[in-house]
Amino acid sequence: MQLQVTNSPFSQEQVELLNRLLPSLTESQQIWLTGYLFARQTTALSTASTELQAVPGESNAAEVISIASQAPVSREVTVLFGSQTGNCQRIATSLSRKLEEQGFQVTLAAMNKFKTNGLKKVENLFLVVSTHGEGEPPDNARAFHEFVYSKRAPQLENLRFSVLSLGDTSYEFFCQTGKDFDQRLEELGGKRLAPRVDCDLDYDEPVAGWIAQIISSLNEGAGSAAAGSGDSAKESSSSSAPEASVYSRTNPFKAEVLANINLNGRGSDRETRHLELSLEGSGLQYEPGDSLGIYPENHPALVDAIIHELGFAPTDSVAINKNGEQKSLREALLKHYEITALTKPLLTQAAQLTSNTALQELLAPGQEQALKSYINGRDLLDLVQDFAPWQLTPSSFVAILRKLPARLYSIASSFKANEDEVHLTVRAVRYEAHGRERYGVCSVHCAERVEAGDSLPIYIQQNPNFKLPADPDAPIIMVGPGTGVAPFRAFLEEREELGADGKSWLFYGDRHFVTDFLYQTDWQRMLKDGVLTKLDVAFSRDTEEKVYVQHRLLEKSRELFQWLQEGAYVYICGDEKHMAHDVHAALITVIEQEGGKSQEEAAAYLDDLQQQQRYQRDVY
Repeated sequence: MQLQVTNSPFSQEQVELLNRLLPSLTESQQIWLTGYLFARQTTALSTASTELQAVPGESNAAEVISIASQAPVSREVTVLFGSQTGNCQRIATSLSRKLEEQGFQVTLAAMNKFKTNGLKKVENLFLVVSTHGEGEPPDNARAFHEFVYSKRAPQLENLRFSVLSLGDTSYEFFCQTGKDFDQRLEELGGKRLAPRVDCDLDYDEPVAGWIAQIISSLNEGAGSAAAGSGDSAKESSSSSAPEASVYSRTNPFKAEVLANINLNGRGSDRETRHLELSLEGSGLQYEPGDSLGIYPENHPALVDAIIHELGFAPTDSVAINKNGEQKSLREALLKHYEITALTKPLLTQAAQLTSNTALQELLAPGQEQALKSYINGRDLLDLVQDFAPWQLTPSSFVAILRKLPARLYSIASSFKANEDEVHLTVRAVRYEAHGRERYGVCSVHCAERVEAGDSLPIYIQQNPNFKLPADPDAPIIMVGPGTGVAPFRAFLEEREELGADGKSWLFYGDRHFVTDFLYQTDWQRMLKDGVLTKLDVAFSRDTEEKVYVQHRLLEKSRELFQWLQEGAYVYICGDEKHMAHDVHAALITVIEQEGGKSQEEAAAYLDDLQQQQRYQRDVY
């Protein structure tokens, strides 16, 4: 949209300058500029208020401007994060480091470590939080979320705040936890120093813009007295920082595949791949509990079907980033764009590119359930087929797509036991929906199109919220059915390398003992060597009545509670929607029955374990 002299306060020359500049700005530059202008206006209002107060007869005007302006911003800042997998913690840490370089005094903490009675004293608060499950806070944000929504929450008239929320637009409750915090802090009297930013899976640019806006607003409000101290802080932090690998989420390492083995036996209706990748020359390291991100490729058959349906040529050239880098349409859809998930933002943009009014009707108010039903289980090919004819070019088509995100897998090895290697446990996802076979993007890529000698673009994602106890003598209880057992292979390999004496108990489940007992020989060896103290298994399809890991927990309730009383750490990994909830309920029942507690007291006992980091979950 072009600015016009007639509908703006700018001169002709200024309008021409703005019309040349604005279209060239990236999203992060636009966000930063918004914050900068807002901060300048705030400072100007504050200055005007001071000057007007000295003018006789202008006290009313001065009072109005004084109320509208912001008070000088404190140089004390609190940054809190709620994170399930570690992304929010990394962003919060990055924000804190940059604020310290600007001379601000920063308190950085996980939400469950922050003393809530100190919230009323905080003047500058920045929250970085993800959304988990069906719009729920991550585990280490639950208590803080409950507090701000409780009657104990204080009024926060002196608070300036901003929220960064991570989410995934393919989920119904996109960034809901961040929206909750943002709304509630305003209800309690807080004022936004910068607008909330909701991030999809490709979050680097909006995060950079949010951080820039915060720093700009704080510096404008607090003055620039910290410039010198910022330089010195930067020097001291850089001189003491440990050297890190150059490879990251934005610069993945191409890891050679050393092995790709099917762990399921003949006759199984499942296919689970054990992948071994080389990290040689990468400088990458990891700890048990961390995850590995893989940038996969979409299924070629799906890519070709989409191109054919639209009548494009596979060799048509399209830009794959804002720098204008060109690739063929086929390569772009194979490697760079998400094509297997539909989201409301995607459908909203697509509706502008078709003359088929049915898509507009599906997006209309009151059609939320119909839209949700349509999105579920469908992909880009369905969209292209169902709402033709399309009025687009290859470039306008890819412009509405979001980037192909990496897939995260719990690491199944210890770096100490397998130096310069990383192992994964990946179950191939195949299913039929809406009359067509569907594929898990990364799992089927690994199962069907990756062999030893090939390479995969990867990075390490640290997860500080899923870690072995610092005390190697502490007992551990691990619940990991199916591929959820992967991190516990890493846990036990690590403890074996360290010579840890702490007891360990694994609860494992799958469908059939004969064909689906993943890593069976590893567990048997570890039991024989004393690395694994106890193993309880549940194979749901081997008995007339289905038995799952939660049933084994209840069967062993007395001994399980005894381990808890002895200081055991409990770890859950796997399916969040069903398994994790069932296991959580079983643990409450065990504590209630064996501890002689009410259900509320048992739930509080488990919450306390979580606060002590003795109850950790890596669920998805």
